[in-house]
Amino acid sequence: MDPIDTGSGSILKQPKAVWATAGASVVAFMGIGLVDPILPSIAQGLDATAGQVSLLFTSYFLITALAMLVTGFVSSRIGGRRTLLLGLALVVVFAGLSGTSGSVGELVGFRAGWGLGNALFVSTALAVIVGAAAGGSAAAILLYESALGLGMACGPLLGALLGDASWRYPFLGTAALMAVGFLCITAFLGEQPRPARKTSLLDPLKALGHGGLASTAMSAFFYNYTFFTVLAFTPFVLDMSPYRSGAVFFAWGVLLAVFSVIVAPRLQKRFGSLTVLGGSLVLLAADVLVLGHGSHTTAVVCTVLSGALIGVNNTVYTELALGVSDAPRPVASAGYNFVRWFAAAAAPYFAPKIAEWSDARMPFTVAAVTAVLGALVVLVRRRALTAEAEELQPSHATEDGVGVFAN
Repeated sequence: MDPIDTGSGSILKQPKAVWATAGASVVAFMGIGLVDPILPSIAQGLDATAGQVSLLFTSYFLITALAMLVTGFVSSRIGGRRTLLLGLALVVVFAGLSGTSGSVGELVGFRAGWGLGNALFVSTALAVIVGAAAGGSAAAILLYESALGLGMACGPLLGALLGDASWRYPFLGTAALMAVGFLCITAFLGEQPRPARKTSLLDPLKALGHGGLASTAMSAFFYNYTFFTVLAFTPFVLDMSPYRSGAVFFAWGVLLAVFSVIVAPRLQKRFGSLTVLGGSLVLLAADVLVLGHGSHTTAVVCTVLSGALIGVNNTVYTELALGVSDAPRPVASAGYNFVRWFAAAAAPYFAPKIAEWSDARMPFTVAAVTAVLGALVVLVRRRALTAEAEELQPSHATEDGVGVFAN
């Protein structure tokens, strides 16, 4: 099948509303890895330590985790279009303020506001794309996944290009791009139908009472600690110029996108979701262990290769989270993400601390252990996950419109 032909239509033949939302989604996902190549520059510019600068990720993802309990509550009451615009407006404001920060404390605080805006936007964008797309949900999901991969790949590259002149420019550039996205959605996207049932703040927590979903979330928690140790701490270990660091993470992002969208579904079809997930987690553990204990060249290679394993894991976790329980997928996704994003907040904080207490290799040793723990949860809880995992199809991951940061 042609990669842009879903069988019911081409992802290229879409209404302007879909392209406006997809374009803004690219920029939204760029914001996650945008700061990677400029972390050392930010530390130097604001006279901050690696641990202080890493809090840019911690504040961002801590608020993102908490926002998972709020996004469904908000969108089910004010509608998808208004939720998108609210999220975009918050990103524009706080990304712009980030670029004017006079201290690392201000920057960390502004990144928290940015995280809230991004959570509101991203958690709603896929639902809007599915609702407005031509060619069925398959075309919409492929378009969204493509936007996600492109954003994750280009974020570090944009950060490097603008950050080489000043660490402030990537933040200001993101604010400008999101402002364009705000205007496009205002102009091209009409109001979206609201869900028949309003989501309560406690619904995602109640969904975690399901053993399969709780197991998936716990395994993903350990995995995300590994993932964000690589994303947030590796730039300090590589100690490269913004251009070179940006190139490394651009290659990382390309592999992440390719393996998430193309390779992972084929592996799942051949070996099964749980086998693929367990094997990929063990390989990721080995990769980050070598990354931390090898030479500089080895660290660069392992950083890039980790993108492939992270891409596979992201896809499988998404499908498990959204198919393993009988809760509505928006609710299951919110509960799952509520748990796992706490690890994304914890890793950037603890990795520099662990390095201070020991050496720069130890954070990667810990990250290797957490990846193995994630695999052990899958192994121990295999019975709770097996029946559902065997029934999953790649297209199930986000049919109900809430892959919400799942990748």
